[in-house]
Amino acid sequence: MAATTRAPTTQPPVTAPAAHPPAGGHVRRPDPPPIHRVRSRRRPSGEPPPLPRHLNASGKWWLALSGVVLVSWVAVVLTGSVPFFDLLDTRVLQAIASIRSPVLTDVAEVAGVLGTTRAIHVLWLVNLLVLAVFRRWRHLFVLIGVGLLVIEAATTVAALLQRPRPYEVEVLGSWSGFSMPSVPMTVLAAFLVSTLYSLVPAGRRRDVGKWVVWGLLLLTAASRLYLAQDHPTDVLAGVVLGVAAPLAAFRLLTPNEVYPVTYRRGSPAHLDVTGARGEAILRALHDQLGLVATSVTPFGLAGSGGSTPLRITVKAADAAEEDESCVFGKLYAVTHVRSDRWFKLGRTLLYGRLEDEKPYHSVRRLVQYEDYVLRLLSDAGLPVPHPLGIVEITPEREYLLVSEFLKGAREIGDPETVVDDAVIDQGLTVVRRMWEIGMAHRDVKPANVMVRDGTLFLIDSAFAEVRPSPWRQAVDLANMMLVLALRTDAARVLARARLQFSDEELAEAFAATRGLTMPSQLRRMLRAQGRDLHEDFLQLLPYRLPPVRIQRWTWRRAGLSLVTAVALVVLTGVVVGLLGSPL
Repeated sequence: MAATTRAPTTQPPVTAPAAHPPAGGHVRRPDPPPIHRVRSRRRPSGEPPPLPRHLNASGKWWLALSGVVLVSWVAVVLTGSVPFFDLLDTRVLQAIASIRSPVLTDVAEVAGVLGTTRAIHVLWLVNLLVLAVFRRWRHLFVLIGVGLLVIEAATTVAALLQRPRPYEVEVLGSWSGFSMPSVPMTVLAAFLVSTLYSLVPAGRRRDVGKWVVWGLLLLTAASRLYLAQDHPTDVLAGVVLGVAAPLAAFRLLTPNEVYPVTYRRGSPAHLDVTGARGEAILRALHDQLGLVATSVTPFGLAGSGGSTPLRITVKAADAAEEDESCVFGKLYAVTHVRSDRWFKLGRTLLYGRLEDEKPYHSVRRLVQYEDYVLRLLSDAGLPVPHPLGIVEITPEREYLLVSEFLKGAREIGDPETVVDDAVIDQGLTVVRRMWEIGMAHRDVKPANVMVRDGTLFLIDSAFAEVRPSPWRQAVDLANMMLVLALRTDAARVLARARLQFSDEELAEAFAATRGLTMPSQLRRMLRAQGRDLHEDFLQLLPYRLPPVRIQRWTWRRAGLSLVTAVALVVLTGVVVGLLGSPL
């Protein structure tokens, strides 16, 4: 996205240093309302966290059954008891073959259609398409991984055991390869369970879906036994392995508390805070911060794409029993850290590393950093919410950052928000103060600039940077001026800005800011208003500087681009090969 170089319209004049901030620009941050606190409680060693990670009893049973199957295989091979199982399976199949009839054979062939190669490939492809359309990438990757694992494991074990098809019973259906375990039944069970856990929401519908899956597996198994395509023990082993693998994978890698299957509109970053997670948050607030919370509700979701913002109702201090106050919480989970990694990888591939684009290695580090930055800004006297602490929901998986709730505050882009000269001066003073203490916010947008009773507040310091580059500081200034001009006009904001910033600083700010460096919400609001405020500011400036180059090519970017391209080609080849392989 290389920008075209534009020559200055006039030579930059020599200007005096910026004037001191006007009196109206001084911000006195009000104290937060008092809240009732009790004594916090340290969780004893060995006690589970508020929201533990678990597999459920059924998952453990299926894993235990798969272990029994594996041990049985080893025991059969070592003890040479294969003829015993062959005899037992043959007697069962002979009994089934004795009731064969032309009508039952036609019914069995229809009933076993799900066990055919074509049907399994269609089921696999439909799952991939649906998950891709709904952008449920986590479930998609787990589905692909489980599919590859199950198919490779089943075919490898079958090749090692080399069990032939049933003896002394006519095989009526098609078959290929060895029989133990039944590869079609293993793969069908795995794909049906994967469909259930990736496409069906948890609750009553999933419970009904489990019975449907069992019915389809029993129907297909009965068909294959009637047609003598598999031994009974082949089918049993295949179903156990096919159910256990996806069940464990989806429950551990996509737990419903973190990755719920929903079809409502909204950001995947917004986690469900009802049920077990909501109760865990209330309990953790009481134990770890001493806050007596009564309810947790989502708040301001439209302006947040990297966390789950919450309004938490707590008991007020020195008040009647029924009086309540509020605090603000930002719920972070492992999914947010992974999304941040993909986001920063995408930015590196598209634009190169602008600066400070290294991803966080854990959700704990992400929350610790934001709490640290918020305290730095608060200690410097900037109008930010008072930090209240960090709450651990699940170790290394979910954390809650708690701060003051700005009750009655509105986004500066709200039509009912009054933006006068005093508010404009406060916004500009915030940028000047961050320059003085060597910090940059890096996400100045309407959703992060709040106004309450004529006082401006800056929120959401997740992307803030300590000791940023001059380019990043200039971007903050331009974005703040654009935000302030949304409800006023460029001439008014520029006039107030020239009281605190020099013409060189203002020209540098708008040379550094355009397109990519503007938050997406700010770009959307500018398009919705039909005004090109960026161009308006450029026209009003005494002179222009050449645009700062954003596109950065490095050896790292070239290497990542090559690796990504190769990975996509390999993944496509694997999926195509899987669709074309016989079962």
